[in-house]
Amino acid sequence: MNWGSMFASPLRGNAELRALEPHHAEEFFAHLDRARTHIAPWVGTSFVAGDLDAARVVLQRYADGQAADRQRLYGIWLDGVLVGGTMFVGFDPALGVCEIGCWLEPAAEGHGLITQVVRTMIDWAFRVRGLSRAEWRTLSGNVRSINVAKRLGMSLDGTLRQSVPGADGLRHDKQVWSVLAAEWPRSVQPDGRGADVKPELDRLTRAFLSAFANTGGRRPNLDVIREVFIPEGMIIKNVGAEPVIYDLEAFVGPREKILTDGTLTEFSEWEVAERTEIFGSIAHRFSEYRKSGFLNGEWFEGSGRKTTQFVRTPAGWRMSSMAWDDVR
Repeated sequence: MNWGSMFASPLRGNAELRALEPHHAEEFFAHLDRARTHIAPWVGTSFVAGDLDAARVVLQRYADGQAADRQRLYGIWLDGVLVGGTMFVGFDPALGVCEIGCWLEPAAEGHGLITQVVRTMIDWAFRVRGLSRAEWRTLSGNVRSINVAKRLGMSLDGTLRQSVPGADGLRHDKQVWSVLAAEWPRSVQPDGRGADVKPELDRLTRAFLSAFANTGGRRPNLDVIREVFIPEGMIIKNVGAEPVIYDLEAFVGPREKILTDGTLTEFSEWEVAERTEIFGSIAHRFSEYRKSGFLNGEWFEGSGRKTTQFVRTPAGWRMSSMAWDDVR
């Protein structure tokens, strides 16, 4: 993707990413009116424009920043409506450092759009522009933003205590997260034909992990497991003295129970690093993941590794087997 000059880039579902430019001022201002109350606590006051002229000023500021190779601004459209966006708040090729920010209307949350876009932005900054460090700064109370940093495999560098004055008259802490180019996962397609396949394998992996989520009262959708695997799929738990081998039904049943009977609540699992190899009609992915939730009322956090095999079928790519081992 060419982040310098871009018309539109499709995201999942009916969403797409485009450069957000001064000629979008009316659409941008209408979006801000819908989102103002929701995003005001988390973004700079100068960004939440109070009138159309101020909206034009915001967009022109970023357009000037892009021309100087210092900033970039992108909008996210869902079903043709501007619902949020992401930006390079700062972009310094000389220092090799960038800072990324984001915002969304409530209606667009929960679709994984921000994580998808920010992952691509970091990848571009490291691999195309040769930067060394990407930063993510967020108020300590912004749980959604912190979770994005975690999903991207970022590390918490520290907390700037009471560094941000709030509209409530109080001062608030800001967290600084970062990831380095040396830490950023690389995908490998040894046969040179995997560029068009990798996004599909990414989608299958995200679908598998998100099937278990029951955060915010959401009901897990474990039927997805049957959709992303071939019917003869095998899942292996290699935690303990001996591996435990499941077919799909043996795997899904017990997990659906604990995710819906109150045993395991506010659970989510996300990939933080991966290496993917694609050879013709077969592929392999080695992943690092993290997870968290309440187990029997007690908060826990964990991590581990997965190895996943994929095969191309007449219906498209599917998982054929998976094995995992938790970090102990």
